[in-house]
Amino acid sequence: MIVRIMGEGQVRLDDTHVTELNKLDDELLAEMEHGDEAGFRRTLTALLEEVRRLGAPLPDDSLEPSELILPSPDASLEEVREMLSGDGLIPG
Repeated sequence: MIVRIMGEGQVRLDDTHVTELNKLDDELLAEMEHGDEAGFRRTLTALLEEVRRLGAPLPDDSLEPSELILPSPDASLEEVREMLSGDGLIPG
């Protein structure tokens, strides 16, 4: 799957990692629902770090369609809330 981190670029991520990323996504969703800004910031950072660690960066000139779009590391709680679907940032 191709994942875009807004403001950074794209990475190719094996579909097998979705389950472990969903755990962080669930934490992020719970922190957002409780208005836990510090927890939200910590978990968003952890989620993006995992995507970077597990994924392979695509060249900057690559124009692959992104299957998943994640917020930038400095996105606000409100900005991320607007991006959410019923399942969080990561479907599944």
